[in-house]
Amino acid sequence: MSDDKSAAENFLDSAKAKVNEGADRLRAAGHEAASHLGGSTLDNAGDKAKAVEDRAKAEVHNAEANANFNEGKRESTDGDGH
Repeated sequence: MSDDKSAAENFLDSAKAKVNEGADRLRAAGHEAASHLGGSTLDNAGDKAKAVEDRAKAEVHNAEANANFNEGKRESTDGDGH
């Protein structure tokens, strides 16, 4: 990460990204369920597409969380904490 954040700030950003990842995965599950319940093939396809989009967003948030966590871990072990 190029900005100068403390270990605590990086860990907080990691936690926020994990919350966002969970919300994205929950939305994806909702869209996936809706795609099996609707009567219209077009609506079902739209819900499937939204589920795919939300899963992709979840993967981005997961990568952000991992990067922030690793940066926080590095900051906490390099001796100065920021």
